[in-house]
Order: sequence, then structure tokens, then C-alpha cells
Amino acid sequence: MYDMYDMIFKRKSFRRFDDTLALSNEELQKIEQQLYKFPPLVDDINLKYQIVKQDKTTCKRGEYCLLVYSEKKEDYLLNIGYVLAQLDLWMASENIGACWYGMGKTTEQQYGGLDFVIMLAFGKGHSVEFRKDYTKAKRKELAIIWNGESLVDVANVVRYAPSSCNSQPWRVFCESADIQIYRSTQVRSMIPEGRRPYYNSIDMGIFLCFMEITMKNKGYEFKRMLYAGQKKDEDEDLIAVANYRIL
Repeated sequence: MYDMYDMIFKRKSFRRFDDTLALSNEELQKIEQQLYKFPPLVDDINLKYQIVKQDKTTCKRGEYCLLVYSEKKEDYLLNIGYVLAQLDLWMASENIGACWYGMGKTTEQQYGGLDFVIMLAFGKGHSVEFRKDYTKAKRKELAIIWNGESLVDVANVVRYAPSSCNSQPWRVFCESADIQIYRSTQVRSMIPEGRRPYYNSIDMGIFLCFMEITMKNKGYEFKRMLYAGQKKDEDEDLIAVANYRIL
């Protein structure tokens, strides 16, 4: 996981795929083998995957779709974001383009006794199609998402984590060795209001993955604690997600 730091700057969300390119059977097998190697955020949540042709879903992008199924335990959406963020970065290292496709539908709503959660569209990409200058990605000003003067070297990387409709729901309060991470409930987004907590919770899992990869790369050792959706005392618009204590 921690060796994927450089891919943070290469990956991007693919909106268009070259139909003349195709993944080989060997590449598909490699993806399937890799899926179960990524460390989860929560150990006791069972995940299963199916790789299907794009036309077996409502998705209109990519050659294939990865269908993700999960037990619906506490923090299961965070867990999926955390695991799939690793897949997204790994795919970039293999020149495989990917796009989180939150609104995609499949007729197979259950698989192996688990419920469908989200899909990832993917397909072979040209190396030149990946991001060349990550700073050109549209992101919120750092002062909006990061409060505090500590770990700015980390902040300036993790702010480029992807999120549903680029909503960027993370809000960080950093004081010395203590990092509190919250999900904002007041983000502007194209996502229907009733569905925002669902997708933004997956986004927060992505953000935690980027945080940990970046902190490790910068030489920070840490201890993580997850919270069960507690509200920030003085601000009802912020939902506590995690705390990191720098060791």
C-alpha cells in the first residue's frame, strides 16, 4: 500500500476510454489476484468482487466494471473507499484507467450473500492519458479543508484525493501531533441530498487511504482511531470520522 505514493500524482478519473485498446486475459487475472491483497480499513468486514463487461451494467464508460459487494457493518462505506482507493492507484501503475461510477446500476444486487455497494469502471489506457500536472486538478483552497499549521506537507498532497462529483467533504483539524478528520454535511454537490452521506462516506475512506500513504511517505508514524459518526461538539455540520496521533 505505502509504495503507491507516486501514483497519487499520476492517477486521474477517466471519462473517456480508447475503444481500440483492450485488457488481456492475463491483465484481468492480475487484477483479480490483486483485489484481495489490499489491506482493509476494518478487518472484519467481508468484501467480494465481480468483474463484468461494461454493457452488463448501466455504466457507459470503460471496457469492464468492477462490482463491489460488502457486509453492511459499521464503517463499511469507509472501508470500501479505503480499499478501492488502493486499487485505483495500483491500476494507474499498470496504465489501467479507472473511474468511480457511483450512480451505476447492476441487476445483481447481491453476490455471495453480500450487498452491492458501488462500481468502478476501468479499461486499458495510454500512458500519456494519465495526469501530468496534478496541481491543475480543481480542488478547494487548502484553508477550507485543513485547519492548523502542522503537517502542511501532507495537506498539500492529500487535498488531491478524488471524491464523488468532486465534493471534497473532508475537513481536517490538525494541532501538533493530533489530527482530527471530519466529514462535512454542507458540501455543494450534484448528488441528491439524501444520497450524499452514502457517497461522501466512501469518499472519506479514499481520503484516509491517501492520508496514510502520504504520512508514511513523509516519515510520520501514526496510530489511527475511527469514530462512529459522532458530531463535532461545536459544529453540527461536521461528522467525526477518524483521529490520527503522530507517534
